[in-house]
Amino acid sequence: MQTLPHEPQLDRLVLANRALLYGLLFHVTAAALLELAADPRHLGAKIGLLMVLHTWGQLMDPHTHVHVVIPGGGLSLDGTYWVSCRDGFFLPVAVIGALVRGKFLAGLKRLWRSGKLKLAGKLSPLADKRTFESWLATLYAKKWVAFAQGPPSGITGADAVLKYLARYVSGVAISDRRLVSHANGRVTFRWKNYARGGCSALTPPLLGVEFVRRYLLHVLPRGFVRIRGYGLLSNRSRRTDLARCRALLGASPPAASSAAMPVAAPATPGAAVASSPSAIADPSTCATCHRGRLVLRQSWPRPTVWDLVARQSSPRRPRAAHSAARRAVHHAASRPATARRIAAERSPAARVEDTS
Repeated sequence: MQTLPHEPQLDRLVLANRALLYGLLFHVTAAALLELAADPRHLGAKIGLLMVLHTWGQLMDPHTHVHVVIPGGGLSLDGTYWVSCRDGFFLPVAVIGALVRGKFLAGLKRLWRSGKLKLAGKLSPLADKRTFESWLATLYAKKWVAFAQGPPSGITGADAVLKYLARYVSGVAISDRRLVSHANGRVTFRWKNYARGGCSALTPPLLGVEFVRRYLLHVLPRGFVRIRGYGLLSNRSRRTDLARCRALLGASPPAASSAAMPVAAPATPGAAVASSPSAIADPSTCATCHRGRLVLRQSWPRPTVWDLVARQSSPRRPRAAHSAARRAVHHAASRPATARRIAAERSPAARVEDTS
């Protein structure tokens, strides 16, 4: 896990530039881990990273960090053998934190020079070069926390690690079970105080507006990808790299997808459970009662790109001009002589005479 330090101005800067700085945290963390793992003094291998962004703490305050799952080794730099890490040690966390700090602040400086950072309100003093560089110096002096741990003791395999990561994949800033009360416009919820060993406590009643404000701090920008893979797990080369790793480790390929797996019949007295390969999941069967079936009444062909382009390029009368034309016709039709002339122009005979 790699965490940004708690600093008020940095928290404001991240919230004002979420897409830029969340993406920067992803890239610099991955670059630092890949660089250290490729160093022969540490591991000397290409590793895989599965990363998830997490932006909140127990009190729904800003706490920007990424959770990373890494296999216990990697592919050798020449791709000929598998390199395993030492028992109980993967990479030095102090070096990871320092390297991420340098890469993140260097990227922050590049974004400031390119003018891509939004510096409004309380961030406006950072628009001055000397103020910005002085502020960066304070961030260089801070310790950037990187935390690493192996799978839970007594549990082997990747399932335990992936189960840990799954808690951060689909979660939100607060779960329903932590909410205690909502009375007189104030909200109370439970939180864990990790500074005191993770003991549970209740928050002072928060105004509803403050509760909603804290919750909305963690809404991601539209289209932002919060789960990303790097190295052996990157989308670009994941298929070939993982196949090579399985061949070197003597591992079997992954099982078939669940859509092609046998599905057991509903448990009824005296009924046998269907376990043969012929019992294939039917997408038209109700997943709840296993009896009802979806009946397709009508379908439409999916439009192609050229259909959409033709629709957009077809000439259309502007809405303002169309409304003005309708008002003009309505106003003219209120006069008898003009109404007769308009009706004559719209009749088929008049159109034939005009085209002759």
